[in-house]
Amino acid sequence: MPRPHLPLPHRAALVAACALLPGCAAGPDFQRPAAPPVAAYAAAQDGAASPAQPRLTDADIPAQWWRLFHSDTLDTLVRQALAASPTLEQARARLRQAGEDLNAETGGRLLPAVNANLSATRQKVDPSAFGVPLAEQPAPFTLHHASIDVSYALDVFGGNRRALEGLAAQLDYQSHQLQAARMTLAANVVTTAIRQADLAARLADTQALLRAQQRQRDIMAQRLRAGGIAEADLRNQELLLAQTEAGMPPLEYQLAQATHQLATYLGQPPAAWQAPPLRLADLTLPAEIPTGVPSALTRQRPDILAAEALLHRASADVGVATANQYPRFTLTASFGSQRTRAGDLTDGVNVWNLGLGLAQPLFHGGELRARTRSAQAAYEAAAAGYRQTVLDGFRQVADALRALRADARAYEACDTAWRRADDAARIADARYQAGGISHLALLDSQRQLLQTRIARSAADAARYADTAALLQALGGGWWNAPPAAPAAPTP
Repeated sequence: MPRPHLPLPHRAALVAACALLPGCAAGPDFQRPAAPPVAAYAAAQDGAASPAQPRLTDADIPAQWWRLFHSDTLDTLVRQALAASPTLEQARARLRQAGEDLNAETGGRLLPAVNANLSATRQKVDPSAFGVPLAEQPAPFTLHHASIDVSYALDVFGGNRRALEGLAAQLDYQSHQLQAARMTLAANVVTTAIRQADLAARLADTQALLRAQQRQRDIMAQRLRAGGIAEADLRNQELLLAQTEAGMPPLEYQLAQATHQLATYLGQPPAAWQAPPLRLADLTLPAEIPTGVPSALTRQRPDILAAEALLHRASADVGVATANQYPRFTLTASFGSQRTRAGDLTDGVNVWNLGLGLAQPLFHGGELRARTRSAQAAYEAAAAGYRQTVLDGFRQVADALRALRADARAYEACDTAWRRADDAARIADARYQAGGISHLALLDSQRQLLQTRIARSAADAARYADTAALLQALGGGWWNAPPAAPAAPTP
């Protein structure tokens, strides 16, 4: 991740420099919110574990959590998305923008402004206007001026420090937004690839089921002509076949949609990206899922950290609005040379001034007090937004934990049904080879096997997708990523 132009140690030095300035900062000092109780989070992990459910541990989440599925194909997809996604490019650009905004305001608010002036003015002076009568009026002349002007606003009441504090918080917000975008993109690629694999498997199994039902229909049509079955039986089989055929186009569309979405995540047009779908058989469900420490969730989820940064910004804005009600002190100085000939400007300084200005707001129609109250209301809104974000984060973790338990039970039931259907199909095949049952009965057992396999595949895909959703809800392990190389300075 590219770092902003003003790194963290420099920002710490900036805060220390602000503290050395005279006066105290107006407004409240920001206090990081305490972690909420985690009883509800822990309760979501209660219940007996299932053999089909990964075991939850308090180990830390790896930064590349998708590698827990042990799929090189999946790892390649995520890496391609992280390298080429326009969404991440946008987030990186906004982070750089926030860093440069802080750099610009730091230089403008903490250091004096120094400007060089150079001018030439054609003038005509009438001495009689000043009470000096002369018989002969002086001719017009050119006045050449060169000077250095310096101005500095004393931050007596901390308004500048609060403004820089708010911009630093905005920089933190954009940094967490980038992490959230990375985490969301990785999770979207994983879940979309799993959905694509599930749909491809369901489509193949449905096509096989359709062929089995067509063979059943053909056999039943022959038996109807021979008088072996009633016409209603054939019509029921044709109805079942039509229902299966009707389910094919939606599956094909959903598979194409998942493929197009995956291409978009990888930063490519859908028509330009063609790759075979990931197979569920290529994935391995983790035997253990690292969940970390529940109390650390508010220090790990990027969306919660981003909401905290917005709260910090709102707190600093209260200080800025409060400081604007107090006097402003400005130091100014200027020195230079004024000559009637340009070549004489370097002869020395012959004009200078030094001043101290005071501006005290007296009457603004209630504007300044109203803006302070507005900033306080914005802070209260940011505090409520932070609490809501925390609640949503814990809810998502609790939902994902419950989903894993439900997925395990559903998979066990579907797996049991598939195994029973597989046993029945093998028995039916043996009986058919021995002449004990008809071909129609054999096809019916194969149809049931295909149907249970489709249900089992969907339940298996749900386990993988909800495991990815849990790792995303826990923060995605971004804090364990190795530090990025510092970005090259902009020329």
